[in-house]
Amino acid sequence: MAKVVFVKPITIKKANEFVSEHHRHHRPTSRNSGRWAIAAFHVVTGEMVGVAIVGNPVSATYMDGVTAEITRLCVHENAPKGTCSFLVSRCGSIWKMMGGEKIITYTLTSETGASLRGAGWQLVGTVQPHNRWVDKGKRDGIPRDDLDIYKLKKFRWERCLGEVLV
Repeated sequence: MAKVVFVKPITIKKANEFVSEHHRHHRPTSRNSGRWAIAAFHVVTGEMVGVAIVGNPVSATYMDGVTAEITRLCVHENAPKGTCSFLVSRCGSIWKMMGGEKIITYTLTSETGASLRGAGWQLVGTVQPHNRWVDKGKRDGIPRDDLDIYKLKKFRWERCLGEVLV
């Protein structure tokens, strides 16, 4: 991608504000959760055109201390082509520099995953819809929203980051 966007760290709160305004089907992360966030800015206009929020994996299966999850990826409809790939690639690079070994994310099966493929990610599985999140709320007394997104099948993507160079 020609240098039409650059990346800067931003607060998770600011990233979630962008998600709230621009994401097609997701709400902001709950309680502004995440480890860190980055934003893509247009080189010429300086406008924020996309964000990525990275956190601990939502699934306990992947909570090994060296795996992170992109929990939100959102770009403005007028973002330059390739902005999604740029953001996911940068997330992987940053996580690798922090000592991470793998980064994962999920897409709806209705999404092509072209931006992930373009950044070197692999489609590794399909996740069936479930109600465990809502059921957990019944067990622990912490209410959780029953969102339609939980009822949709998703693809799991990952990028193994290889050896960390120091």
